[in-house]
Amino acid sequence: MQSLTYLFLILCCTQSACHGCEWIRHQFGTLSGLYLTQLDEMGGNITQQEVPVVFPEFLYERTNDTQYVDQVRFLNETIHEITELFDENMDAVTWDKKKLGDFLILLHRQFTNLKSCVLPARRPDKTLKHYFKELKKVLRKMNYSAQAWELIRKETKYHLQKLDLLVANMH
Repeated sequence: MQSLTYLFLILCCTQSACHGCEWIRHQFGTLSGLYLTQLDEMGGNITQQEVPVVFPEFLYERTNDTQYVDQVRFLNETIHEITELFDENMDAVTWDKKKLGDFLILLHRQFTNLKSCVLPARRPDKTLKHYFKELKKVLRKMNYSAQAWELIRKETKYHLQKLDLLVANMH
């Protein structure tokens, strides 16, 4: 009887983990397409100005070679860090407020659903956290200007597109 109980518990745990990851297979791309569209439409053309913070590309390369669970954690951590960026002072932003709001709602929905896929890492990736901390410094240094926010929008689009590529390679 005890063996059946353990088997039942394992099956339930597996089902809930698989259910959460079904989001990635069936909904991630749809939601990603929607928030990328909102990101494009909420402002004018994406700036050509270079962002003064260089992303450590090895994080994407390393993540491509990790286990599925670690890839999902990276997706989740990156989207979480992006949402944290948009919690800064946005008074100078000239974007369409409705499209900005829709973008943030969609991004938060993606984060919430990814979070249901895996348990959070014991410690978030220090390099990833440091990169986003540096982006916040750029915002502060540029006094949260519209120009600074355009740089953030450019970086956000870049990373969301990179995450799409990561998900495409996960299947």
